Amino acid sequence: MSYKNNIALRPRFKFGINKNKDTILNAFDEAKSTNSFFVITRIDNHIFIRKSNENRQFWSPQLQIEITEIEEHSSIISGLIGPNPTVWTLFMFLHFMVAGLFIAFGIWTYANITLKTSYAIQISFMLLMVIIWFLLYVIGRLGKESSNREISDLYAFMQHTISLKNKPQTETNLEFTKNLN
Repeated sequence: MSYKNNIALRPRFKFGINKNKDTILNAFDEAKSTNSFFVITRIDNHIFIRKSNENRQFWSPQLQIEITEIEEHSSIISGLIGPNPTVWTLFMFLHFMVAGLFIAFGIWTYANITLKTSYAIQISFMLLMVIIWFLLYVIGRLGKESSNREISDLYAFMQHTISLKNKPQTETNLEFTKNLN
């Protein structure tokens, strides 16, 4: 999976597979009981895969999969790789807060210009909001770059589980994920 040069903050994928939806879901249920490195949560046709608490960091991503059955022996797998929803919500909140403050300082600046009073402080605050907004973007990109290996591990685990091989993924046999990149 080539995603390193992709601008998308939350890469998505979609592909078809010649397997029954129930067969794929059962494979993930089996992996859930035999695997301790990843935590697998299943809700109907949706599967969430993330690292276990011992192996997770602040930036650790998670993989969300939806399996849709087309015919009796074929399905479509749609996936989204993104940060932990709590981290994603925090960053979106901070972005909207900075944007809101920028607009508020812009209105304050306009009012002071209209009243012909000093507006240097308001312009300074607006520039500060632009700098903070840029820093948030850079921090988000650095977080994504630091989790590239984990994204590869999640995607490789999903591919391995779908292939229905009986070799479960553990901390000691993660070497095969390096060879997939």
